[in-house]
Amino acid sequence: MGEDKEIRLFGKWSFKGIEVKDIGLKRYISLEPVYVPHSMGRHEHSRFHKSKVNIVERLINNLMRPGKNAGKKSRAINVVRNAFEIIHLRTGKNPIEVLVRAVENAAPCEDTTRISYGGIIYHQAVDISPQRRVDLALRFLTEGARRTSFGNPRTLEECLAEELILAANKDIRSHAIQKRNEMERMALHAR
Repeated sequence: MGEDKEIRLFGKWSFKGIEVKDIGLKRYISLEPVYVPHSMGRHEHSRFHKSKVNIVERLINNLMRPGKNAGKKSRAINVVRNAFEIIHLRTGKNPIEVLVRAVENAAPCEDTTRISYGGIIYHQAVDISPQRRVDLALRFLTEGARRTSFGNPRTLEECLAEELILAANKDIRSHAIQKRNEMERMALHAR
């Protein structure tokens, strides 16, 4: 039997055939094949280089947010690996594809900004850049997973898997989808 030369995430999940359907986000969601999503922070010293970092690694980096988990990357990698296993068992799909769909669905298009005009502050609706859309989507997804697992017997892995599946299906029970809708509703009123 010939040896498989394809690079698979965690030696399991293939990056082949996964496409970003949202044209605006195509350049900002990197699907460069990697075995282990750990780039040692090579991207952080040059502007906009985070868009070249694999999307799975960006999810992992966002999981390391609040105080006591900051910097524990191996723990975050294990959480994502287990969450991907759960996603595969529940949906039968490639978890990387589920993640890409979730990011696309959770990325808000409009936001509001404060404009001071003659001492009075107005809120003005503005479009969001694609880079920030991806950042916000990842933040909302990880925030939702952390929120549901806090004070809950279910593990962070299960909560992350469920959040990704719900967001990929545009389900309103997903925290990320709720945040996106709320943001866009506020922008609509500030138009």
